[in-house]
Amino acid sequence: MNEASNVSLGWRDYFELTKPRVVALLLLTAVVGMFLAQDPAVSLLPPWQALVFGTLGIGLASGSAAAVNHVLDQRIDAIMARTSNRPLPKGKMTTLPAALFAALLAVLSMVMLWFLVNPTTAVLTFLSLVGYAFIYTGYLKRATTQNIVIGGLSGAAPPLLGWASVSGDIHPHALLLVLIIFVWTPPHFWALAIHRKDDYAKADIPMLPVVFGVEFTKTSVLGYTVLLVLTTLLPYLTKMSGLIYLIGSLILGFWFLWHAFMLKYRDDGTRAMATFRFSILYLMALFVVLLVDHYVTI
Repeated sequence: MNEASNVSLGWRDYFELTKPRVVALLLLTAVVGMFLAQDPAVSLLPPWQALVFGTLGIGLASGSAAAVNHVLDQRIDAIMARTSNRPLPKGKMTTLPAALFAALLAVLSMVMLWFLVNPTTAVLTFLSLVGYAFIYTGYLKRATTQNIVIGGLSGAAPPLLGWASVSGDIHPHALLLVLIIFVWTPPHFWALAIHRKDDYAKADIPMLPVVFGVEFTKTSVLGYTVLLVLTTLLPYLTKMSGLIYLIGSLILGFWFLWHAFMLKYRDDGTRAMATFRFSILYLMALFVVLLVDHYVTI
């Protein structure tokens, strides 16, 4: 949209640009990464600077990437029913203030992380921001059916960012957390893509169900969910986590598998969104179980 309508513009519209519900999930994984990086024998809590400024900095960067997504996708958003009421396609805001807002959040994030946390976290966060906002949104989303698989690496970074804000380095255990979210992303997003297939087709976005069909996508969701269950065993097998995590991850994993199985073989038209919604609860619960296991030993 090049010209804003007469609809009044408020702080809620800027807040909506940051995709707060998505950012909240990302921040949960980042904060859990901070706590997992902290040895409870030394201190129960991570250093307050990392906890406060790390969370704020990562949150600002995530909000900036989301705002860039709004700017670059405004044509697509106007076509799709799910996104047509966003501030830019609705005409409540023009491109320039949205882009300036995204830039402001990015600058504040980098300054905060570099000077108040550590340069490693700042660099990793910047790479993640660029990966999601420009490589995924600007190119991959429109170029390949594997857009969400390749681009999912940026969205999987928050636990690494949280861990690095405490430790100042790239720890192999933090990379395991990244791997879990990386494998979780395709079944999570493809379930939504099945439900919104017609919207993506109308917007000419080559999502998997648009190009290869719904049944193929359902099979892919099931296959990736199996891979996810196997991947979530790694923290236990590498002695990063203990028995509480193993039991919790298996319960959650088989629950996710049930959703994926029902989507593939017993779909009544509601299974795609049910799987999508459960996948969000799954990731939240899995990271909470990781956190509990870190402090409670059985």
